[in-house]
Amino acid sequence: MSVTDRRSELFGLLGDLPERDRPISATLVDRGEQDGYVRENLVLDLNGLDPVPAYFVRPAEGEGPWPCVLYNHSHGGNYVLGRNELLQGCGALQSPPYARALTELGFAALCIDHWCFGDRGGRSEEDVFKEMLWNGQVLWGMMVYDSLRAVDYLAARPDIDANRIGTLGKSMGSTMAWWLAALDPRIAVCIDLCCLTDFRALIESGNIGRHGIYYFVPSLLKHFTTAEINALIAPRPHLSLVGERDVLTPAASLDGLDQELRNAYQAAGNPSGWRMIREDVGHVETPTMRQAILDALTQWLA
Repeated sequence: MSVTDRRSELFGLLGDLPERDRPISATLVDRGEQDGYVRENLVLDLNGLDPVPAYFVRPAEGEGPWPCVLYNHSHGGNYVLGRNELLQGCGALQSPPYARALTELGFAALCIDHWCFGDRGGRSEEDVFKEMLWNGQVLWGMMVYDSLRAVDYLAARPDIDANRIGTLGKSMGSTMAWWLAALDPRIAVCIDLCCLTDFRALIESGNIGRHGIYYFVPSLLKHFTTAEINALIAPRPHLSLVGERDVLTPAASLDGLDQELRNAYQAAGNPSGWRMIREDVGHVETPTMRQAILDALTQWLA
């Protein structure tokens, strides 16, 4: 089966979704400048069902079109933070926040509030998951759909270089990064931090309950392994950063995942495009990880 067919198969597991080609609109709520970057506070119509608040940032100096990072916020049980993680950071991330770190290197960035988070909060993740399931929808599918449409939005902006769009995130945002890159070949670079989780190893380790219910896609394991999803990203560059004491990313699976993706990138003709960096830490970004992320973006996306 071709890569295109496998992408279609993966997308087909995500439940009943809005049309992929429905129009997108954006409302500018306000614009400001801080820490050397311009910030746009936006409300996007991505899905026709639920308005999507977003922050877009770009360097205050210079001219576009800019390379851009779709930044995916984490979960961490914090349903309030959402897209503000781009501007404010969080306790498990290094400083400065990614809005400043990315714009200082000449990148723009976009972060949306996902379902149940930030200004889209108010109902529990479990309630939304259950209601969607009854209606033939999958919460993770709806979240992935919004991310795919966010790429559509970025690609249509005249101040963004549509050929230089990457994605980055930690934890839930990490998972979103590699799903998004697997499904959308327009993603030029994928960087996942603290959540390259082997599904079967998660079950075997007894830590499946540590992941939020948003994450679960019916019948997924009948069709794909974690490595098979990530192999759809090859040959595009992919950096994965993991903590060997992170219970959400079972350490016993890392050697196997690394080898499978080395093989996939070798077969795709870009053996240097896959990198895994492992540190003896838990579910956190270290200074070394932060530097590796910024170096990778500079090498692969600038």
